[in-house]
Amino acid sequence: MCFVCRVSADNRDVTVLVLDRPRHAKLISEIRAAGARIRMISDGDVGGAIETAKPEAPVDVMMGIGGTPEGVIAAAALKCMGGHIQGRLWARDEEEAAAIKASGRDLERILYTDDLVKGTDCFFAATGVSDGDLLRGVRFFSGGAASNSVVMRGKSQTVRYIETFHKWAGPSSNPSSPWHHSNGGANQHQGHWR
Repeated sequence: MCFVCRVSADNRDVTVLVLDRPRHAKLISEIRAAGARIRMISDGDVGGAIETAKPEAPVDVMMGIGGTPEGVIAAAALKCMGGHIQGRLWARDEEEAAAIKASGRDLERILYTDDLVKGTDCFFAATGVSDGDLLRGVRFFSGGAASNSVVMRGKSQTVRYIETFHKWAGPSSNPSSPWHHSNGGANQHQGHWR
């Protein structure tokens, strides 16, 4: 699938994001021959697609072969951000190609954002588990953890980043904890926090 957001007039000004996989060797050669820059990523094709639509993104376009579920998820996020995706179904072998054709789908048809996600009533949400370009991973500390999430809405093209602190139980004695109280827990009242 090919993820597209914006392209400059001069190929030397274009940075293409590509998932580092052996199946992309020919594509990488073609990109280099065209004079564009390449940024390789080891994983995270949905996050990579989102990178192309961020304001002042360090990449202009994402190209390559990825999973169909990831393509649909990326299309939802890109629609929420005002980005675009183009792609087509790709069969790993002849048996898979025959199964796709038997289901009535066309392997040559270009699928656009609206083919993958109808309308604007769509949402995208993700929470980082490990650190990545899009989100920080879960961070643990005495008494809890912190997580980073992103929530997007298609209708308004709103993108919200959320940092959440999760408290396991009771007041923490760790001064770096967001729930630390230097008064020994005097803010606690009948088992509830104020």
